[in-house]
Amino acid sequence: MQKTSLLPELISEFFGTMILMMFGSGVCAMTTLFGTGVPGEVVMGGYTNIALGWGLAVTFGIYAGKLSGAHINPAVTLAFASNGIFPWRKVLPYCGAQLAGAFIGVALVFFNYRPAFAAFDPELEKTASIFTTFPAFPEVMGYGLLDQIVGTALLLLLILAVVEHAPDSLQPMIIGLIVTAIGFSFGGMHGYAINPARDFAPRVFVTLAGFPNNGLTDGTGVFWVPIVGPLVGGPLGAFLYLKFLKPYLPRK
Repeated sequence: MQKTSLLPELISEFFGTMILMMFGSGVCAMTTLFGTGVPGEVVMGGYTNIALGWGLAVTFGIYAGKLSGAHINPAVTLAFASNGIFPWRKVLPYCGAQLAGAFIGVALVFFNYRPAFAAFDPELEKTASIFTTFPAFPEVMGYGLLDQIVGTALLLLLILAVVEHAPDSLQPMIIGLIVTAIGFSFGGMHGYAINPARDFAPRVFVTLAGFPNNGLTDGTGVFWVPIVGPLVGGPLGAFLYLKFLKPYLPRK
């Protein structure tokens, strides 16, 4: 049997994740850089804008990445593979494409808003959180880890429920609303990354771009929480749905 090329799927994951990050980091840039009330600037909303913006970012990223299944998140890819609904051989290529897409997406946002960064934060000392997440309580990062596990478990459990019940055309919008709901309900402890690519690739970018408070080389060591938490929570949420909910659904 002839193997089909994996390249179109990887391109799909790349563009889906890039679009996710362009809209997601873009809304954070707007609310931070243009939310100061300085005369002549557009005053943007706060956290509500961010939660809604990330939900729309996920929606549009999924629409763009439908060719590959639109995982756009290593936690989704790992959750599907570990529960037997995605081939293991595709896990690392998918994750690589997601990380690359996230890196390029935040780079485009940064260079698009470079004059605004120069005006608002010329030393890049206080705006790394536009691109990556940080704990609200760094002295007790275990709670941020729990938050990431719970949030990502909810995400995967509900994604599988949506895939089971909703029409294909509506699934991206509903999943975007799930992410918005997680942001509203579980966004405070560690910025609800719920996606290692969405957090780690931007963290590498801000480190290379010269942001001193990057969570990677600044001695705080916060980078691991949005990686480990989602990679634990994603497979857990998928397992809970497949083990305890799906078996009791009426057969189609």
